[in-house]
Amino acid sequence: MKIAKAVNRLGTEAVYNIFAKTKQLAKEGKSIIDLSLGQSDFKSPKHAVDAAIQALKDGYHGYTLPNGIIECREAVSRKIKSLYGATIDPERIVIMPGGKPTMHYAISFFGEVGGEIIYPDPGFPIYESMINFTGAKAVPYNMTDNEDFSMNPDKILSLINEKTRLLILNNPHNPTGGFTEKNVIDKLVKGLKNFPNLVILSDEVYDRLIFDKKKIPTLLNYPDLHERLIVLNGWSKTYAMTGWRLGWGVWPEKLIEHVFKFCVNSHSCVNTPAQYGAIAALEGPEDHLNNMMKEFNKRRKLIVEGLRSLKGVECSTPGGSFFAFPNVKKTGMNGEEFTKICLEKAGVAMIPGTAFGKFATDNVRFNFATSTENISKAIQKIDKIL
Repeated sequence: MKIAKAVNRLGTEAVYNIFAKTKQLAKEGKSIIDLSLGQSDFKSPKHAVDAAIQALKDGYHGYTLPNGIIECREAVSRKIKSLYGATIDPERIVIMPGGKPTMHYAISFFGEVGGEIIYPDPGFPIYESMINFTGAKAVPYNMTDNEDFSMNPDKILSLINEKTRLLILNNPHNPTGGFTEKNVIDKLVKGLKNFPNLVILSDEVYDRLIFDKKKIPTLLNYPDLHERLIVLNGWSKTYAMTGWRLGWGVWPEKLIEHVFKFCVNSHSCVNTPAQYGAIAALEGPEDHLNNMMKEFNKRRKLIVEGLRSLKGVECSTPGGSFFAFPNVKKTGMNGEEFTKICLEKAGVAMIPGTAFGKFATDNVRFNFATSTENISKAIQKIDKIL
């Protein structure tokens, strides 16, 4: 058979390869501490689970509009207003089966042969994968330039030219845990005024997982961008609902018709009972989030101090998300070698930096959204083999 060339340009997520390997090693009787997956060990909020179950019992399990039930879109709009003071018409909100469809559609709308799309490197691997799929030129900006992995507006702006169709931003940042503050975003937005035809995709899925009492400078608070701004967000990280496959996107009004058609052609609609659970998560108490962030603070301190205690390992303090991204060059190994030896000899799973781009050869990603016991044991095991 002859497969379309575009299919062969698709990439993947190395995390699934690591996940499969850890499962195999566990089957073989080996004890593995898995710090690779991008999800937390917290359960979904009970009120969200109860609402989804009740929706099923009440018979709300049929098709819905491709862009989501109006009640869910209105709930997202209210949440954005309460958190950030931004007024977003529910008609500009599209409920998605996770975060990936929003990036898939946005990149598909603006990626084509002859065009260029700028994206963070290291970064979520599906950015580059989808850019390559469309035939556009993938133009990376180096997130390792700054020690704290924050964005560098001058360098990003210097990459924009007449062929640039889309700029992808991610704050807080996966995989580094970097957080870019408002004064830097202000500078970037000011510079973007010189490129009025450039569309921006802002991935803000970690917007509530920010440390040190700081808040995200969401691009929704820059009204001048709204007609060319796509914001990606969802329930998975904030509400520990990864497997629910629930996300939302805020789109420019003129793109909604195209998004609607893409939904119809790909997934028809999002799981109906899950949308009722999503509403309950947004409108219910946030004790779970507060407790989760208190625990993440403890875990962040523990893993950073632990990594810094390891010979040859350097680690900055993450400003957001639940990832640490240490540099292991001084161990005499690159990220891939370090990952392999830690899994095979120490029984600790992590992701090499190269899984997220070409600029992170000497880094690895640790997920610290696990128990303090697991983190401490992992550090001890790695220390022993080093």
